[in-house]
Amino acid sequence: MDLKVFPMKDIKSVIGLLLSILLISGMTNCEARSQVTEAQKVMQLPKVNFFLFGMGNRDKFLYRDGTLFNALTGDAVRQWEVIKETILPGEYTVKLNTSDGKEIIITEDQIAVRIQEGAKRFSLTEGNINLPKFEGHPQAKILRLLLHEILISIVDTKPVPNFLVYSKPWYRDAAMVAMCLQKTDNIHLIRPWILKLEEPFDRNNAGNREPDNLGQVLYLISLVTDSSHPLVEKVLDTIPEFQKGKHIDGSTDFSKHPVYQTKWLKFGLRALGLEDPYEIPEVFDSYSVLFWMDFKKEHVDGRAFSKKDVANYPYLGWAEAHFHSWPPPMSLEEQYPLTWEAHASQANYDGMKLVSKEYNDRKICAPHSWHAAEMFLYLLDDALLTDSESADK
Repeated sequence: MDLKVFPMKDIKSVIGLLLSILLISGMTNCEARSQVTEAQKVMQLPKVNFFLFGMGNRDKFLYRDGTLFNALTGDAVRQWEVIKETILPGEYTVKLNTSDGKEIIITEDQIAVRIQEGAKRFSLTEGNINLPKFEGHPQAKILRLLLHEILISIVDTKPVPNFLVYSKPWYRDAAMVAMCLQKTDNIHLIRPWILKLEEPFDRNNAGNREPDNLGQVLYLISLVTDSSHPLVEKVLDTIPEFQKGKHIDGSTDFSKHPVYQTKWLKFGLRALGLEDPYEIPEVFDSYSVLFWMDFKKEHVDGRAFSKKDVANYPYLGWAEAHFHSWPPPMSLEEQYPLTWEAHASQANYDGMKLVSKEYNDRKICAPHSWHAAEMFLYLLDDALLTDSESADK
């Protein structure tokens, strides 16, 4: 995706920026929520009943239409003549009634993925993960499902955005996922991957060296070790290549985002206890709202993300709402999947054919770990929850 910063070379650009600032500053919470909720109407996911099993580093399975597939190879593992199926996403369970009178239960818990057929019960894949119930939280079911959609795309310790269409982790997505793993005592699932990191950039966007990666990889390292990690020195040596005065600047998602990039750098340096001499530039950057974790005062208002952008990349809408303390930008209903991404330039949507041809044809992948992470972290923010409840009253 490509979201441009405002050019500031002529008076027309200045006037346009001022008008945008006035528009955003005058927008009420309800208007902002309405604008983003419209994006949800634009993106109607294909009506396909399926469920994924294999959270964390377990083998991956996909249930659809009476068949359990190996989700990575597409091979059928088990098949049943089903007369009734019940998918319980928040319970990580699929219940089947077969034509020969059997009840089949496929379920996943903190220890394993299991199949129960009458008195028979056996494990398909195992591996310890933490699955909190979020008891007492008004959105407990949604949080459980979001955690599933985060954990399901960890493959061989690598946190990918969606394991069906992406083969490599993205540092940007991985950093947000790691925040969720830390909060749920699951960071051990990706610890080996972080310890083996060797490059400051993931180079996933057409091979580009995206400078926000520098702060993201420092933050990831801080979660499992300290500044003695060999990649830290390499990152510090790389920073001057992107330094413009007291901030960094370069291409992220094919556009300039100096505020976002510098915020991430400062965040990563401080997470490791390293010196931070950098200053966030006072310019408009559409990605500034994606960084809600700190430095919220260092922000210049401007145009919000468009309905189309939020429909295709809904993590933008959730992060934007988190930054501005807006109410939830999309409805919170227990459905599966909850999260998605569409029309991403580097995704291989052929992987979604196992789910359905429509997902592939429309270039949608679901679930999506960055989208899930933004929702998860928003809902765990007590201040936002209180504001939302007050607004509803």
